[in-house]
Amino acid sequence: MARRFSRSTASVLPDDTFARRRRLLGALPAAALSAAGSHAALAARTLSDDAQRAVVLDSTPARVFPAGPPASVFVYCLAPEKLLGWPRRVRDDEAAFLLPAAARLPSLGRLTGRGSTAGLETVLALRAQLVVDVGSAAPTYASLAEQVQRQTGVPCVVYDGAFSRTEHTIRRLGDALGVTARAESLARGVRAIRDDAGELRARVAAGNRPRVYFARGPDGLATAAAGGLNAEVIGEVGAVNVAQVQAPNLARVSFEQLLSWRPDWVLASDESFFSGVRAHPVWSRLEAVRAGRVLLVPRLPFGWFDAPPALNRFVGIVWLSAAFHPRLVGYRLDERIVDVFEWLYHRRPSMAQVRRLLGAQR
Repeated sequence: MARRFSRSTASVLPDDTFARRRRLLGALPAAALSAAGSHAALAARTLSDDAQRAVVLDSTPARVFPAGPPASVFVYCLAPEKLLGWPRRVRDDEAAFLLPAAARLPSLGRLTGRGSTAGLETVLALRAQLVVDVGSAAPTYASLAEQVQRQTGVPCVVYDGAFSRTEHTIRRLGDALGVTARAESLARGVRAIRDDAGELRARVAAGNRPRVYFARGPDGLATAAAGGLNAEVIGEVGAVNVAQVQAPNLARVSFEQLLSWRPDWVLASDESFFSGVRAHPVWSRLEAVRAGRVLLVPRLPFGWFDAPPALNRFVGIVWLSAAFHPRLVGYRLDERIVDVFEWLYHRRPSMAQVRRLLGAQR
């Protein structure tokens, strides 16, 4: 009989104190949330971010501006009461899984990445006390952080968004925000999920690992290259990314390549693609499609796979571990997702909500 892993998510869920704080936050108006923690001032201190920059904080920040989508998720998961807003407006279906006051926060645009839309005047108008960027710590982003800091006078930190550095980033950002206890809870929970995934991988022989193609976009011919940022979840769950292409991250591929790779599973990011894939004259030639081994990646409240590449991806690890290795996991998927959502997003969804999310992939 296959061994079933039974590490309990309960060991990484909030304690009673945090649970009471979560309920209180859900009842507070946005104005009160943004002011929370304003009396927790500390003496000035100097932080070192992942771009090797020394950043001086005069006090513990209570008003935090996220530079892009990954940063917004990290800040929300760590300290929702400090978040000033989101890169885009939160939709109603997303809001159903978030704290109500946080879901009502305004759209700020984004300072970094493609399609930057936020102006520095927004940072100033909102009286931000810290700008946070999570992603690449390469010189380009370090330079941008310096520019934002110089032109606004607001401290700006850059943290590494690589999957392997998640615990490190949680703890460093938690220290910057003055929420070290919550950061430790998150870091330990992330480690527990990764440990479970590592044990699962050890039980699956290399030759038996499912071969997976990630179909991005409405035609499915954009994908995340093996080794790229957007495909890291595949390797974590004991699977193999078939997209062996020469690209740093995202790439376009041909039907010929796809047919030659012969994936066992297809992950779809686009609902219209997912709905029509079985009737498509070429896609239907894949055994994975004919056998019904196509999954639609859930996207609420954030993408479970790569959108954005932040803490939300750990929900994807729990989900895909059960999808690919149902006999090796020791949990009921719907129950585990409910617990992980509460731990990660501060709000416990109903079983019906979660089952609808899981049912959408069939």
